[in-house]
Amino acid sequence: MKFRSLFSFFSNDLAIDLGTANTLVYAKGKGIVVNEPSIVAIDKNTNHVYAVGKEAKEMLGRTPANIIAIKPLNDGVIADFDVAEEMLKYFIRKAHNRNHLVSPRIIIGIPSEITQVEKRAVQESALRARASEVYLVEQAVSAAIGAGLPIQEPSGNIVVDIGGGTTDIAVISLSGIVYSRSVRVAGNEMDEAIIQYIKRRHNLLIGERTSEQIKIELGSAYPLDKPMTMEIKGRNLIEGVPKTVLINDEEIREALSECVTIIVNALKVALERTPPELSADIADRGVVLSGGGALLKKLDKRISEETGLPVFVAENPLSSVVLGIGRMLEDFRLLKRICIN
Repeated sequence: MKFRSLFSFFSNDLAIDLGTANTLVYAKGKGIVVNEPSIVAIDKNTNHVYAVGKEAKEMLGRTPANIIAIKPLNDGVIADFDVAEEMLKYFIRKAHNRNHLVSPRIIIGIPSEITQVEKRAVQESALRARASEVYLVEQAVSAAIGAGLPIQEPSGNIVVDIGGGTTDIAVISLSGIVYSRSVRVAGNEMDEAIIQYIKRRHNLLIGERTSEQIKIELGSAYPLDKPMTMEIKGRNLIEGVPKTVLINDEEIREALSECVTIIVNALKVALERTPPELSADIADRGVVLSGGGALLKKLDKRISEETGLPVFVAENPLSSVVLGIGRMLEDFRLLKRICIN
């Protein structure tokens, strides 16, 4: 693929953060034009796409037998090729006001440690969804750019991007990756940990949407200043009837402790493998958190306590990756340095 074509200005070029939980699309000159869940509802009998994005998420756990809500991405990679293609087509059309004739050039953010086969699956899905050219960039680097880190300088920057399927950690200097690591523990794993904990502790079965709501409202990585409680509804596993239970933040912290520990340990490994000169910069600048997982209450305090470093949450943690990829749409030289095709 030639980079030369990127010199010409085309307003239909897109930057896509293809996330396990949410897909964000940034259009050149317009900013973020799509921010929707990565979910597709399909009629099993006809293979007809019933709904995509927000509409499909509303259907999770509430569909009749013939309609299934599918998440085409698992752990940051494509698990269902055909459904991912349909989802991309929908989001590309939505970004271009339903124009079916547009064939945009697309930059897509992907996790650090995905295989060549998985990279090819992302490219193929985008090309089949009418993209004219596809460029791949690492999500952690994009998050660093989106968070405003000076990655083009000869100094160390470290970013931890906690998405839905993966947590990506990268040490960056001079627009290059000095060290990167991706662990498949992130927001979705936290949701599942809450479901299993509530099942064990309260004999109550809850759905994904309830679990996510619990994580947002009560989830924390460090004791809170004020205790919090929440009423949740689910199905009693012993009696089989609907039941309401009161839970507190301490229980959810316990449920999430293993996931948080894995993320913190992965960061410690990254810090151990960072060259000493860059370590000195990181000691001054600290660690930047991005992605939806960065919003987990007191996560910055927990990481700071365990590493001894200052920890900051990016200004727009949920959109850092797509804003970073969007910057590359405007800056050809930056894309050329960072693109991993």
